[in-house]
Amino acid sequence: MAYVGSLDQGTSSTRFLIFNHDGEIIASAQEEHDQILPQSGWVEHDAAQIWSRCQSVMTKALATAGIESSELAAIGITNQRETSLIWDVTTGLPLANAIVWQDMRTSQYCSEIKESDQELLKKRTGLPVAPYFSASKIHWLMKNVPAVSEAIARGNARFGTIDSWILWNLSGGINGGVHLTDVTNASRTLLMNLETLDWDHELLKIFEIPPSVLPEIHSSSEIYAHTQADGFLGAQIPIAAILGDQQAAMVGQACFDSGDSKTTYGTGNFALLNTGEEIVHSQHGLLTTVLYKFGDNPACYALEGSVAVTGSAVQWLRDQLGIINETSEIEALAASVDDSGGVYFVPAFSGLFAPHWRSDARGVIVGLTRASTKAHIARATLESICYQTKEILDSMVADSGRPLTFMRVDGGITANELCMQLQSDILGITIKRPTIIETTAVGAAYAAGLAVGYWEDIDELKKHWSISKEWNPIMNASTRTEGFRLWKKAVARTLNWVE
Repeated sequence: MAYVGSLDQGTSSTRFLIFNHDGEIIASAQEEHDQILPQSGWVEHDAAQIWSRCQSVMTKALATAGIESSELAAIGITNQRETSLIWDVTTGLPLANAIVWQDMRTSQYCSEIKESDQELLKKRTGLPVAPYFSASKIHWLMKNVPAVSEAIARGNARFGTIDSWILWNLSGGINGGVHLTDVTNASRTLLMNLETLDWDHELLKIFEIPPSVLPEIHSSSEIYAHTQADGFLGAQIPIAAILGDQQAAMVGQACFDSGDSKTTYGTGNFALLNTGEEIVHSQHGLLTTVLYKFGDNPACYALEGSVAVTGSAVQWLRDQLGIINETSEIEALAASVDDSGGVYFVPAFSGLFAPHWRSDARGVIVGLTRASTKAHIARATLESICYQTKEILDSMVADSGRPLTFMRVDGGITANELCMQLQSDILGITIKRPTIIETTAVGAAYAAGLAVGYWEDIDELKKHWSISKEWNPIMNASTRTEGFRLWKKAVARTLNWVE
């Protein structure tokens, strides 16, 4: 078997990439899906459409590569995390649109959970109570969609994050599909105990969720099932890895050692720090999460800082304000001025995630004068990505007691060289971008390949990691300090907006 496939189901699109033994991309295909916005603060996806996109991109990538599906040694799955849906196993259809991780509709419900339960949830899951995570989304679907409660009563309802939905369909759907998830996705639900790596029945009771709807929790790297010989791929291929997208990026960046860290720049920003087999509970607003579990080996854990809006802020400039026509235009526009002219943009469109966890915050642009131009706003947008990342990394240093000397980066914004230079300046450390930039997809491929013996061990995978470019700070310390002081002042202006 010459190749490994990686199905990367993200917030805005679905991709299938085919990798060879050197971790190089042989072929890929990508298709977007609809962003459904029924009302302010609500974000939904059509899960049936997502499954259709999965089939399409897999077929297209294989055709582009000019290979048969039987030449795939394994398939790995990586996915947008927390996004939640419930489907009927007798019809194979979703019972409502999936509620996306960015969705804020359960903010009020989360705020009403009693303090003692919030403390219990934080202790056992490593997560604060927030609408970001899956549990309150499941509760909302149960209480507000009659078809869901009816299917639960009949025993036909199945909950899943997107990985479970894809796996169930890919392994046969109504004709015997398996209902599983992995530890990384389960750790994002507010329902899994970090120590037992299983659903916690006390936590299920808080959200009134019946255990019968939940998938079994497995490791991140093992053979869960095979594709159907009579299915759209026409072959029995091992489905051998599931990793939440940010954990997959850590694997793709070869962050296998305690102390390794990376930041992924996508729709939002996600920085993770490997803490090894130790569960480190954050005292500075970060999440404790499962990093991966390979087969029967012990689980590896991480501290994570999540920022809701980074790359999507650039899309907002394009789609809502019309400041740019293409997202790639922001670099030249921002570079046309020497600085932001005192303008600060805090894109708290759906509240603030780590390290603040304030769902009452909303976005602000401050410091505007008569001299401010769209170029200043563009530069302030790039700086906002970097300042939000600095807040997270400062928390990581405080929690771990380990100063960061460099950071590995990946994701779409890393192609923006001005943004990466600003990031190095604002952090005061070296930024390293790898040669293989599709780290999320290659991480899922690595985990699948390990499960079937395509790659021998993680030492072999480490040899694939190399640097394509690095940036070093050129900003002086006083400018860096003053800029961050004003950023924090701008953040304070976002708070208490939603009453």
